[in-house]
Amino acid sequence: MDGKKNKKQVQSFKGEDVKKLKEELETQKKLYLRALADYHNLEKRINEGKEEESKQATRRIVLRLLPFLDNLEKAEVFVKDAGLGMIKSQFYKILQEEGIEEIDIQGKQFDPEQAEAVDIVEGQEENKVADVLQKGYALSGKVIRPAQVRVTKSKQ
Repeated sequence: MDGKKNKKQVQSFKGEDVKKLKEELETQKKLYLRALADYHNLEKRINEGKEEESKQATRRIVLRLLPFLDNLEKAEVFVKDAGLGMIKSQFYKILQEEGIEEIDIQGKQFDPEQAEAVDIVEGQEENKVADVLQKGYALSGKVIRPAQVRVTKSKQ
């Protein structure tokens, strides 16, 4: 009889161990999933940081090159040369490939987020862009150089 009693105690003891092991396994599983989620979040932040750093580098370089493009456009007014036009077109193509877009605001409502008013002229409508004196540019939709414009003021 004593042997049967010991056998039941051993089985009972093993059941408690299994329960504890299951609890420990569940705890370890939660810790693992939390660590995995933290790793994925860190990886995401690093990639976003790299992307932002790349955009900032592109922004700095483009801001240094835009005066060259402005001068090409001014030269094109006075010098009628096919080569000059090709160079300008190639320059624009490279900018577009890098996500740089010209801000199109001619004749539109003045937006101080996209343009800088440097002159006011009389016009039919209030706060319309009459002339673009210097083109503005955006990188991935974010203004990197605001346009310099003349804005209309109604005659009233």
